[in-house]
Amino acid sequence: MTDIRVVAYDAFLAHRAALRAVYTDAFCAPPWNEDEESADAFLARLGRDVRRPGFTAALAFDGRDVVGFATAWDTPSPFPVDRCYPQAAAGLGPNRTEEWLCGAREIDELAVRATARGNGTAAGLLRAVTEDAPGGRAWLLTSLRSPRALAFYRRQGWTQATHPAPGGHGIAVFLGPRHPGRGLTAQPL
Repeated sequence: MTDIRVVAYDAFLAHRAALRAVYTDAFCAPPWNEDEESADAFLARLGRDVRRPGFTAALAFDGRDVVGFATAWDTPSPFPVDRCYPQAAAGLGPNRTEEWLCGAREIDELAVRATARGNGTAAGLLRAVTEDAPGGRAWLLTSLRSPRALAFYRRQGWTQATHPAPGGHGIAVFLGPRHPGRGLTAQPL
């Protein structure tokens, strides 16, 4: 049985080597195809990310081994303009971006080792970092390259809020199961 724990940032950072190993296992394979440099960049980013307002982290343990993790924080206002944020804002428009995403709990990373998949570990990590989301407002974005990730979030009750063109590339924004904007999302054509 996997043990999932919400941990303070210092306890989270104490597992840097394990976090990098899980990240590599989860994201250096298809469909993500990231490389070792991406794993190093993740660790470098993590040192800054733990200082973000509302930072929350959860670890999944199998015995003493870290087999998964999730990180989240509260999205600032004004909405950021780095990384994939401009794509998210373009898909929602300025009003919905501000109303639905700013001040909401943003899931940044969710990674589980291949050997720990299929037993509820990812679902438990996702719940752990979103259960105290402000007003139930939780969101994330994920790549359209992974039908498996898209299906996973839907099974967890998340609602896809942006719908790029069929066969398109890029990202999709998902709103959490208790997000008040869920019923206002446009459905795909």
